Amino acid sequence: MEWLIWAGALLSVVGLIGLVLSIVKVTKARRSGLSDEDLRAAVQKVMPLNMGALFVSVMGLMIVIVGISLG
Repeated sequence: MEWLIWAGALLSVVGLIGLVLSIVKVTKARRSGLSDEDLRAAVQKVMPLNMGALFVSVMGLMIVIVGISLG
């Protein structure tokens, strides 16, 4: 079941990259000096990426745990 551990780790890394990307996008929006409404709209636009990346990362960690348990 070693392949399951590596697949889960890869999935977790992909999710982590997505989380970092969403952090970078929100930080750029905050530094650009947008108004409160525009900043809120920018954050709401990034929210699906953030939630999707978090989901992918959690799923990857679950797959790693299953691989360790079965191995």
